[in-house]
Amino acid sequence: MSTKPTLSEATMNTDTVDDAVLDAIDTEAAELNVSADLQALIQGDSDISSFLRGLAEATAERFSGSQPVLCGIILDRSKRNVVVAASSPEAERLDEVQAGFDEGPCLEAQRTNTVISVADVRSEQRWPGYMDAVRKFGMRSVLAMPLTLQSEARAAMNLYTSTPEAFGPAEIAAARRYADLASKVGVIALRLAAYSENVEHLQAAMQSRTAIDIAIGVVMAQNRCSQDEAFGILRQASSHRNVKLRVLAEELVSSVGRATPTTSFDT
Repeated sequence: MSTKPTLSEATMNTDTVDDAVLDAIDTEAAELNVSADLQALIQGDSDISSFLRGLAEATAERFSGSQPVLCGIILDRSKRNVVVAASSPEAERLDEVQAGFDEGPCLEAQRTNTVISVADVRSEQRWPGYMDAVRKFGMRSVLAMPLTLQSEARAAMNLYTSTPEAFGPAEIAAARRYADLASKVGVIALRLAAYSENVEHLQAAMQSRTAIDIAIGVVMAQNRCSQDEAFGILRQASSHRNVKLRVLAEELVSSVGRATPTTSFDT
């Protein structure tokens, strides 16, 4: 690993910094390596939960030096469920507890778009309920960084370690740079996820439309009526039985053809 310092000696003493941290600090070579690693996360899967879990695992591995570092990520998208991803079950539990308290460094970083550092949870006075839970988990230092995504999404990344005062100026500088790179890749991952979700929604809508169209044809044949009249009969039956029109249509088609109607999609 490279140990060539890129910050001035006035701000960083390389003798006290892990190689793992130096690898993440702002150098051109390190930036290219991190970017390549992060971009690889979005090549295999457009599911946002899988991407964030992979990002948390990669982040924990990159920042773990002489002491293990845990990573948790919280993503909040408008009109969607909050996504919690983590590098380990312990990190996942820590972020779930934070979400339950609705307070903590990660949520603070997410809401204020600022880096939040907790040098030692034993003396930290902010977020008393959550800090008490962190102490019980054996963690001593926490570093939370906002991830800059798109306007309707807010996210932040938490780093936890059992070493007090683990995140000094050099580590925070490294984490900031890493978070900037992760944010850029995160924007791409969110766009891919949104595209995939839109395709799934469209296919579901077309599937529903197929069942309804076939059911209309069945009603037209049974009642010798027009398409509008058949649709009216279906809507009236749907309202009378208090079931969705799609469900009623699928039941009708299944009773006639003994199979649930499907829509063929080119892949």
